[in-house]
Amino acid sequence: MRLAHAFAMENEHITSDMVEASEFSFLANKYQVYGVPKTVVNEKIYIEGAVPEPKFVEEALKALAK
Repeated sequence: MRLAHAFAMENEHITSDMVEASEFSFLANKYQVYGVPKTVVNEKIYIEGAVPEPKFVEEALKALAK
């Protein structure tokens, strides 16, 4: 979440939102959240769990290619 927010602060074309799954169950259901953290990038890439920064960047860049 912190890294996603940092991306959003540096680039006006990136937005980042953090959602409490228990408060927004419709979103948890939509994105099939069974564990946290779960990162969704452009509704195309799903990152499960906490990952190191290089892996997060790698996965986020894949969304640009799709």
